[in-house]
Amino acid sequence: MFLKKIHVLLLATTLVVVSGVAALAWSGDQRLTDGGAWVTRAPATPGATGSDPAEQPAPGVSGRLGGTPGTPGRIPGATRPGTRPPVVDHGPRTGDKVALTFDADMTDAMLYQLRTGRVRSYANLRIIEMLEREKVPATFFLTGKWVERYPDITRRLAGNPRFELANHSYGHLAFTSDCYNLPRIPAGQMTSDVARTFELVEAYGGRQTRYFRFPGLCHDGAALAALAPLGTTVVDGDVVSGDPFATAWRPIVRAVLSQVKPGSVIVLHVTEANAAMTDEALPHILAGLAERGLTPAPLSEVLGDGALAADPTQER
Repeated sequence: MFLKKIHVLLLATTLVVVSGVAALAWSGDQRLTDGGAWVTRAPATPGATGSDPAEQPAPGVSGRLGGTPGTPGRIPGATRPGTRPPVVDHGPRTGDKVALTFDADMTDAMLYQLRTGRVRSYANLRIIEMLEREKVPATFFLTGKWVERYPDITRRLAGNPRFELANHSYGHLAFTSDCYNLPRIPAGQMTSDVARTFELVEAYGGRQTRYFRFPGLCHDGAALAALAPLGTTVVDGDVVSGDPFATAWRPIVRAVLSQVKPGSVIVLHVTEANAAMTDEALPHILAGLAERGLTPAPLSEVLGDGALAADPTQER
C-alpha cells in the first residue's frame, strides 16, 4: 500500500498542465478542460438514448436524492448511462476553491485485522470531528465494506450538509492486472461491484454523488467500459498526499502544499490504522491552504459539475 501511494504520488507530480485555455476542446480520444486537465473521451455506446442525465438517474440512484444547491434533483457527477465515464483529475485552475477528498478503504485483509484485534479502527474520528468543528467541506469516497463496518459513522457523514458521499468500490479490489499487488476483481463483476456500492451509500441519504474513484487510481479502457451502464464520473486527483503508512505528519503536509493549485483535488485517507498521521497533518494543511488563499469546497463545486453533467460525447 505504501509503495502504491508513493508511486501514485510520483505520477501525480509529473502531470502536464496546459494553462491559458479558455474553452473546452477535443483532441483524439481525450478532452482538454478549461483548467488544463486531459480527460478520457467517452464514446457513445450504440443504442444509447436519453435526455439530460440529471433528469434520468443512473442505476442505483433514485430521483429522490438531492443535488447541488440551485439544481433540485441534480446528482453531481451523473453522466448519461451507456457512455464510458469521463475521467477528471482537477477542476478549472481559476478561483480559490480546492477539494479535500478522503478515501475510506476496506479490504477483506483489513476486516481480518479488525476481527482479530490486531487493528483497533479504520475510521479516524479525529478527522471527522476536526472537519465538523471547523465547518470544512469534504468529499468521502467510501468502499461498500467500510460502510457495512461503520454504518453509524456513515450516517454521521451523510447527516453533515458540508460532506459529499462518493464511491470507492465495494471491497477495494484492483480493476486492472497490475495495481500495487491488490487482488483483482473479475472483469464480469466490475459493474455490479460499483453499482452495489452506490446502492449501499444511497441508503444513507445526504449529499449523494455519482463520483467514483478506482482503488489505487488504477484503470484502463476495459475498466472504464465496465462502468458505462452506471452513469458515473471517475475522479482521480492531482494532489496525492502519500498519507497511508506515513510515520510523520510533515511529509504529508509538504506533499499537499507543494502541489496544490486552484481547482486541485487532494487525495487523503480517513482509515486510521493505515493512515495514522493524517489527523495530525490536517490542521497544518488547512492552515497552509488559507495562507495560499485557497478554500476547501465540495468536490462538485470544485469540478464545476454543470459541465460534467452534460452529455460526455458532446464536443465543446
